[in-house]
Amino acid sequence: MTTHTNADPAELAKFSELAHRWWDPESEFRPLHQINPLRLNWIDALASIAGKRVLDVGCGGGILADAMARKGADVLGIDLSVKALRVAQLHALEASTPRVQYREVSTEDLAAEQPGSFDVVTCMEMLEHVPDPASIVQACSTLVKPGGWVFFSTLNRNPKSFLFAIVGAEYVLNLLPKGTHEYAKFIRPSELASYGRAAGLELQQTKGMEYNPLTRRYWLSEDTSVNYMFATRKA
Repeated sequence: MTTHTNADPAELAKFSELAHRWWDPESEFRPLHQINPLRLNWIDALASIAGKRVLDVGCGGGILADAMARKGADVLGIDLSVKALRVAQLHALEASTPRVQYREVSTEDLAAEQPGSFDVVTCMEMLEHVPDPASIVQACSTLVKPGGWVFFSTLNRNPKSFLFAIVGAEYVLNLLPKGTHEYAKFIRPSELASYGRAAGLELQQTKGMEYNPLTRRYWLSEDTSVNYMFATRKA
């Protein structure tokens, strides 16, 4: 039973409405399918996930969780969107994905239940959708073993990010459904670093993610002005 309510009902409803389209690579989730190999390879290069116990926080329809399981990790994906979890479970069955499970539970509740249980925790494209991102960062830190890795990705808060991630991605290029993001919930890297420090996580590496609308190609770079990722380790 979920006792923590660090979730926005409107955000959950929004992603539930689209749940059946998670695994359509030409749907609103196309960007997630396109960036998934980049994220997966970056995470794996740092944390060597094969044989590790991995938690994917805010797993949605399971795009990253499924890919990490196929790399040899034992994966638990958690989310509060029941529809998205059903889609994830159905895909795992249809694709015969080994070593992946899904569960409806909040990050904070799982942290109270299973502290220090995971070698690696991923929390991608989720912090900008919750009322209290610092609470999620703390819970991720509680869930990972000492010396374990915690990975975050989110969106920077600045005029360029507003232009690219909301105006460009949602209204001009139609890469994402309109209303996917709320600018006020974007998180500056300095803010995320501060949440991490308070939770006992040491920042190891930062990466930006860029997109060329003409070639429709994504790549990792050192530019963290719009989309960015943090690799942290628990002291």
